[in-house]
Amino acid sequence: MLPTPRWQGWEGRVYEPSEDSFLLMAALEGDAERLRSSRYPSTVPLICLEVGSGSGVISCFVASILGSATSYLTTDINHDAAHCTSVTASLNHVTLQPIITDLVHALLPRLSGSVDLLLFNPPYVVTESSEVGLGDVSSAWAGGARGREVVDRLLPLVASLLSPSGAFYLVCEQHNAPGEVMAWFRDRGFSSSLVNSQRAGTEILSVLRIERSMS
Repeated sequence: MLPTPRWQGWEGRVYEPSEDSFLLMAALEGDAERLRSSRYPSTVPLICLEVGSGSGVISCFVASILGSATSYLTTDINHDAAHCTSVTASLNHVTLQPIITDLVHALLPRLSGSVDLLLFNPPYVVTESSEVGLGDVSSAWAGGARGREVVDRLLPLVASLLSPSGAFYLVCEQHNAPGEVMAWFRDRGFSSSLVNSQRAGTEILSVLRIERSMS
């Protein structure tokens, strides 16, 4: 596996890389040739958008795969996370553009149909709804009912964001019903695949790949 990007600890203010982060990085590295394939007219995605960047490690890792021809945007509702993402980018000599916003709302409609690679390691832990979206580090893990409240708000926006050749990588935990998420996209004309999965303590984590069907 490619080296994990460097980052600094933020004393409980920002979600630090964990098993879910490393699983997503492994999935992206495993799909590296696919991401550099002829799906993209320029041979690599032109715009990569990570929702909920936290430490910024995922986007920096993708940059080590795809290089500087891709523009890397990140969003996070947590101001500390946006700052941490900037620091991580600097530590790894990568250019990222962190944006403080809820999910992708500051980017629509401007990025409609333009995102070639969309990434989301969401807050997937089952919690009370009152714990969701507080804007601090808990925003990185508190997922509400079935751990799906934040994910379910993004799903209807994916079709608006993705370019014709775009791909969406999503981390899910077993309580999020990943098979249901895949079926939701298939019913709307997307192809969906389970890229990899692993057990992490009491959690069973998966990475899903969602793409527009090429016809």
